[in-house]
Amino acid sequence: MKHYTKEDIIRLVKEEDVEFIRLQFTDIFGNLKNVAITSGQLEKALDNKCRFDGSSIEGFVGIEDSDMYLYPNLSTMEIFPWRPQQGKVARLICDVHRPGGEPFEGDPRYVLKRAVAEAARMGYTFNVGPECEFFLFHTDENAMPTTITYEQAGYFDMSPMDFGENARRDMIMTLESMGFEIEGSHHESAPAQHEIDFKYDEALATADNIMTFKLAVKTIARRHGLHATFMPKPQKDVSGSGMHINMSLFQGDRNVFSDGSDARGLSREAYWFIGGLMKHVKGMAAVTNPLVNSYKRLVPGYEAPVYVAWSDKSRSPLIRIPASYGEDTRIELRSPDPSANPYLTLALCLMAGLDGIQNKIEPPASVDGNISEMKEEERKALGIEELPGTLIEAIAEMEKDTFVQEVLGKHVSRRYIAAKKAEWHRYRSQVTDWEIREYLNRF
Repeated sequence: MKHYTKEDIIRLVKEEDVEFIRLQFTDIFGNLKNVAITSGQLEKALDNKCRFDGSSIEGFVGIEDSDMYLYPNLSTMEIFPWRPQQGKVARLICDVHRPGGEPFEGDPRYVLKRAVAEAARMGYTFNVGPECEFFLFHTDENAMPTTITYEQAGYFDMSPMDFGENARRDMIMTLESMGFEIEGSHHESAPAQHEIDFKYDEALATADNIMTFKLAVKTIARRHGLHATFMPKPQKDVSGSGMHINMSLFQGDRNVFSDGSDARGLSREAYWFIGGLMKHVKGMAAVTNPLVNSYKRLVPGYEAPVYVAWSDKSRSPLIRIPASYGEDTRIELRSPDPSANPYLTLALCLMAGLDGIQNKIEPPASVDGNISEMKEEERKALGIEELPGTLIEAIAEMEKDTFVQEVLGKHVSRRYIAAKKAEWHRYRSQVTDWEIREYLNRF
């Protein structure tokens, strides 16, 4: 993390010939927003005096309470490497505040900062490493996205089968120039599907990095005449895109999840953290899997987890313990997808896990077989539940889980639930091609 002062940023903007600065923030649905200013307005912005209309941002506030201020986080100053080298463009990630100076309770970054502060109060640092998957599709003659791809590459395939290899290489080089440490990349199992993994960091920095990652990937894809989409399931009959979340808790330099005396190498806190996640994961689903389309990915047969279980051996359960021990011990939650708001997702993961630790919630026994191959009677006998199957089921689970609503806060949970119900009702009113093919001739 960089440690800039206001004077450092003013000097950097002048020395690097930066002409435009984008003051970025994220709405409650995970959409990146920004107000662009010229370098002449920089000092005003750094004094937290940049105002915007919060009523124009879906899920924020109404017109009667619309004035909001952007407070830049100095450590997030970054010059975009893909913009012109004369009159450069930089960005600052901002927190949203009310006119009186208090943090805006509807700012997703603030929701995560509250959770991180609670972990710090308990003596913990929350580290997170995401695994972000996406598709690269062709665009049409108007540069609009399609779902067309001509490649047939699969898992770990390379050029010439992997048509996106050059674009992925440029994405990695761009990300590295912005300070990312890229740990690996590869073609995923579906045609045109890719994954780029970057090094873990503390939760707030990771959420910021996910938003920057998405912007960079989409921007570089467009330069290659492609469209990068983080839509969970853009094509039928192939696997969708996930965003697995790898989590660990530290006290100083010690990984709290590690215990060499345990058969699995896990501490009591790790087991309780798993218990907390499993208790709340259905109530979290509307955030970790926020779209109607998210639940087209969460179906049996396409690798995505459907059943609420955990294992340190099998990859089929919702929660997996990767084969890394000692300081590398971590818990992997496999249900989130890349359309999720990373600030809200990480806040819920952290607080659900802390709830498990505080209340010593024991997880059920691990399930080391392939759950998807079990008969329904076997799953019932083991007490294995399923994740919500649709967005409206997920919203119902969120409404039942008051803990999830408390973590998000009244403002976010109320507006989020209302917006997602409206999304579901818009979906319900549609007549799909599948319905026409299935029913029109028969009835």
